[in-house]
Amino acid sequence: MAKPLRLPGIEEQRVLDGLEVHLLLERQEQERWNQSIVQGHYLHNATLVGEQLRYAASYQGQWVALLGWSGAAWHLAAREAWIGWSEDQRRTRLPFLAQNSRFLILADRAQFPNLGTRALKLCLERLWADWLEQHGHPILVLESFVDGQLFRGTIYKAANWLKLGPTAGFGRVAEDFYVAHDQPKQLWVRELHPKARQWLCAETLPDSLRVYEQPLPCRCEHGPDPLASLRERFAQVSEFRKGQGKRHRLATVLSIAACAKMSGVIGGYSGIAGYAQNLTRPQRRALHCWFNEKTGEYEVPSESCFGRVLQGVDRLEVEALTLAWQDAVLGPNTDPLVAIDGKTVKHGKVHLAGAISLPSHRCLGVEPVADKSNEIPATQKLIERAPILAGQMVSLDALHTQHKTVAHILYDKGADYLLPLAGNQQGLLETAQHLLPESVPPPGREDRGQPQPAGTARAGQPGSGTGATGSGRGGANRLSAPAERPGRQTRNRISGHQPGGG
Repeated sequence: MAKPLRLPGIEEQRVLDGLEVHLLLERQEQERWNQSIVQGHYLHNATLVGEQLRYAASYQGQWVALLGWSGAAWHLAAREAWIGWSEDQRRTRLPFLAQNSRFLILADRAQFPNLGTRALKLCLERLWADWLEQHGHPILVLESFVDGQLFRGTIYKAANWLKLGPTAGFGRVAEDFYVAHDQPKQLWVRELHPKARQWLCAETLPDSLRVYEQPLPCRCEHGPDPLASLRERFAQVSEFRKGQGKRHRLATVLSIAACAKMSGVIGGYSGIAGYAQNLTRPQRRALHCWFNEKTGEYEVPSESCFGRVLQGVDRLEVEALTLAWQDAVLGPNTDPLVAIDGKTVKHGKVHLAGAISLPSHRCLGVEPVADKSNEIPATQKLIERAPILAGQMVSLDALHTQHKTVAHILYDKGADYLLPLAGNQQGLLETAQHLLPESVPPPGREDRGQPQPAGTARAGQPGSGTGATGSGRGGANRLSAPAERPGRQTRNRISGHQPGGG
């Protein structure tokens, strides 16, 4: 057994009493911390994963120890058994854990006994408050790994940490990705509150902590038979990839992506890949996931695989198959309203025009907006191919209040339209105010024997938005002469122009 270190002398104790721990927030301080860790720590790596904090312990302005904290390991069997929580609890409460991923003593440890324990104690006294301030939630349990071939974990033992046992020998290289290094380490843990474990494994957290609990990740609730049916649909999509490198079938990738979006998954390709990891073995088998003969497991596509497939597949072919599958599941579309609107996704780099029917929120199609263009031509293409039915009311924003778009709705689809008039459409707005008194009801209601509420689609004042409706069933357009009865060929004569006439 190694000889224990001597007790500190009077001068050395004065250093320990004057020790201060600082949270490093300035970039220059963090860069200095990183350089010191790379030079002095046995891992020679200052990269921290996930949420993180860096500290320096100093005496009279001189750094004598460095500590780094990061997000906890995704899964540790010994830790899970010690806490006693379920898989769902681990997923939702893992942020309540943090990891001491770096600890470096810069001073001569033989000259200053107990320096590491003192620095760790001072850091833990402020860690809870700092974590809450910097990351928006508290932490309850700490963990750390010690290489037993190089260290004994004396500092942690003296600071009342608990040694749980060896790890499985995997190292974390990304937020949720690990590689085998075949060097198991000692796992040490410590509660920051006496009831930490009791709270973490309880059915419900205390009210003060419940607001910080993470929602459960989306999971696939479909059984093997519906998944197999969906995969058979996507099996009709043309394969665009080359012969090599096709580990995962196209139908499998598209089916998982479709299920992820139906489940409400967000986060792009990474969100879909995370959703795929939660698929059960029967679900993976039904989707014909790739079977790894070495491990005996069905493996799901990676994030990069989803990205390659979804970027390269024929989107119109996929859309047609998806809408046909949607109709087969939901039955005929009986929604009275179709809403078309543009959305910007992917940090403003992708702009889309989409159509849905209401109130069921049935998807009718999506059209990307071309570079150096706007929503108008994209929306017109979408209207041409979208399964809009005669008699439905199509609603768009003021950008689309123009002849060509209205003509597609009226003549090509036989549908009605609902368009607002904005204050910057001065000529059209003045025409509506002149031709549409408030007492005129929406057109076409006379033929249907429905009540005619007064004030519907009234013309607004200049500078404000107002609605204008038009019927594709023979009624006069609300922006044409309202005195003409339904059945006359006078539809959509806005300011005396025919549809598409500019």
